[in-house]
Amino acid sequence: MPQAPNAATRRVAAIDIGTNSIHLLIAAVDPELSSFSVVLAEKATTRLGERDPQTGNLSPESIERAFQTLRHCAELAKSHGVEQIVTAATSAVREAPNGRDFLVSLQENLGLEVDLVSGPEEARLIYLGVLSGMSFGEQPHLIIDIGGGSTELILADGRDERVLSSTRIGAVRLHRDFGQEDPLPADRRSFLIAYIQGAIDPAVAQVKAALQPGERPLMVGTSGTAMALAALAAAEDPRPPLKLQGYRLSKERIDQLVSRLVTMTPAQRKALPALNERRAEIIVPGALILQTTMAMLQAPELVVCDRALREGLIVDWMLRNQLLSDRFAFQSTIRERTVRHLAQGFGVDLQRAERVAAHALSLYGQTRDLLHDDNGEGRQLLWAAALLHTCGQHINVNAYHKHTWYLIRHGELLGYTESEHLMVAAIARYHRRGLPKKRHESWQVIDGRQNRRTVASMALLLRLAASLDRRPATVVGSIDVRQIKHVSGEVKGLEIQLLPAADPEGHGPGGTDLSLERWSLQLCAGAVLEASGLVLSVPEPAAQP
Repeated sequence: MPQAPNAATRRVAAIDIGTNSIHLLIAAVDPELSSFSVVLAEKATTRLGERDPQTGNLSPESIERAFQTLRHCAELAKSHGVEQIVTAATSAVREAPNGRDFLVSLQENLGLEVDLVSGPEEARLIYLGVLSGMSFGEQPHLIIDIGGGSTELILADGRDERVLSSTRIGAVRLHRDFGQEDPLPADRRSFLIAYIQGAIDPAVAQVKAALQPGERPLMVGTSGTAMALAALAAAEDPRPPLKLQGYRLSKERIDQLVSRLVTMTPAQRKALPALNERRAEIIVPGALILQTTMAMLQAPELVVCDRALREGLIVDWMLRNQLLSDRFAFQSTIRERTVRHLAQGFGVDLQRAERVAAHALSLYGQTRDLLHDDNGEGRQLLWAAALLHTCGQHINVNAYHKHTWYLIRHGELLGYTESEHLMVAAIARYHRRGLPKKRHESWQVIDGRQNRRTVASMALLLRLAASLDRRPATVVGSIDVRQIKHVSGEVKGLEIQLLPAADPEGHGPGGTDLSLERWSLQLCAGAVLEASGLVLSVPEPAAQP
């Protein structure tokens, strides 16, 4: 039963722009209970995956269908008084050459800011959605989500995800490539099954490698194909369930359903009460993906979960706003863990990077309304960029900031939206040498004036912090920022005083001469003046009495 709303309930909408369908979910979030209930859920089949066969572009017809649906979704969400609409686009938009143009048009015409999520990020959001609707206990769960353009296979437990995989096979994609004859002839069907086996095999191998000896994961099916097969099976039960959540299908039952479906004509499938017309068109390739994957993993049964990516978007929003109970608290560290993982992979000296990050966050706190007017969102991006700012040295020390941008840009940062991912890469890119230029690709890909302001100001803070990282040892203990004002009271500059770190024994300030660090910091004065109009001064310490 949906929980009764209270005065503190917050309304949030999630939109999942998939290859086959667009899903809208409006949720009522209870901050006290750290939970949410579904107020409204809608789905429209828009078939963005029916792309131009020559160019791979989203077709004008599918774009028009999507625009009409998304306009309706946005109006409906606003009518419910939601405070935010979180939106994600998946494989069809991800792969189409004109996918980004489509998203820009959505923002310009409908005011929808859509996050283009990667395959592993899509898998993580699906995991969050399932986690919000099922009790995992101590048993690992193997989640399969068969979408229109991709299939996500996820091995996870109630504490963490072990495998987040995304494979480019889906019900719409296979129908487009193999559905010229319907029903499929036996030889064509055998070829399709072999194709599915080859495509899904790397993900299956990952799952098997991540399982502990003796572990038997529970297989969970989410989204259209699994729900449709469950509906077909449930319709034949003597006492059909009221809800499909938690409905169990044995492998033998799935085999029976698939055997019937593959021999039916499109008209016969469309006549089945449990299938809508558009699902009936693509159910066979989707069912074959499920059947083949279960066989490869020797899964004896499938449990259906009616929560997936759109619920995951709500859970992710709650995590970001610190509204979840301890049961999900571990997921709030996903950003930190993925940044550290990337840093380690590129041989970053984490001790020095942590030091730079600490200096950057100290400057962030002391220069509000001087060097930035960030409302808090840039702080996490600054920390991530600080930890990764030297990863380009993994390729070449010369111009390593450019290599850093490339590595972060093409690395995997789970828990970050695509725009945040690009911002982290750009902040790290501009921590040295020239300031952002319009001609730079790293600047051109940052969407929106506010995001560019955030990148520019956070990059300036990182530049100052990184300038203090001149030696392997810790020599700068703390930073003290003070305003310099005209006699009129107007701020004309800032003064940064460096204080030495404690000696190795921890008995008080060390005797290290910080003239090298002061000199390095003073070299940033030109960038500070150009970016903020403020004069930077780095005084020598006052003489000891």
